[in-house]
Amino acid sequence: MPPAESSPQEKKLAVLVVDDEKPLVEAYAAALSPYFDVSSASSAREADFILRKKAFKVLVSDHLMPGGNGMSFLVRAREEYPNMQRILITGYMKPEMLIRSVNEAALFRYLLKPVAFAELVKVVGEAARAAG
Repeated sequence: MPPAESSPQEKKLAVLVVDDEKPLVEAYAAALSPYFDVSSASSAREADFILRKKAFKVLVSDHLMPGGNGMSFLVRAREEYPNMQRILITGYMKPEMLIRSVNEAALFRYLLKPVAFAELVKVVGEAARAAG
């Protein structure tokens, strides 16, 4: 069940979406924006810059991106922003990658592509509630 839409006086929880594929970032942002304050980045480097400027409840990152993979980025994010929930989106999850993601990045959840928008909204909502 998606989170309730925020009324104008309610502050939407901040979510950062990171993916190098612009159409995907735009689609994820469109699905999430009725419920959350969505920011987006097209690389881990750009996301690092955005994370320094604003507090986010949830970080959603693609795994394979130029200039660094999403898993390494999420491990760093866990160290710098331990209260922010992390979600990894990937086209393929090897068993060893799943173990590493659980142990090192302390993921809230991982989603396999193609991601259904209803599932994305549901999981981000659950992660935002878990972030407190």
